[in-house]
Amino acid sequence: MEIIDEARKELLVEVEGLSDNLFNKQPDADNWSVKQILEHLYLFEKYAADAIQEQVQHGEKIKVKEQPIHLSTNRATKFEAADFSQPTDEFATIIELKEKLAESRAQLQEVVDMADEDDLEQKALPHPGFKMLSLKQWIEFIGWHERRHILQIKEVKDAVGA
Repeated sequence: MEIIDEARKELLVEVEGLSDNLFNKQPDADNWSVKQILEHLYLFEKYAADAIQEQVQHGEKIKVKEQPIHLSTNRATKFEAADFSQPTDEFATIIELKEKLAESRAQLQEVVDMADEDDLEQKALPHPGFKMLSLKQWIEFIGWHERRHILQIKEVKDAVGA
């Protein structure tokens, strides 16, 4: 959890001091606002927590190769967000999104705390970019995924004049 906790701290520092208007401002029609990025992170983490819990409880043990998940921070490689993690265009405050992120993190922490370490290492879930990841790597990936989006937030802030 250390990797994801560090990433979350960096994420919250990066959005500190933004007005709600700049938080919701899209640089253009093809790029997300900072609010949409945080909403995507919330939806993604909530999905991951649910999927990991399901695998811990009902998944079969399989052997998967460790993947270079740290490469996900490379912003030159573009990915389309899955339907379950697509943000809305609705206005929201930074406080609202911070609360949602705290909620999804608490859910993930609960899943991790209740899981057996062997299950996390020996059970897996499919991943769109890395084929199959162990549940342990899925948890770590959440931190790398947030770091990728921290870089995106910096780009968006520059583009909207924050």
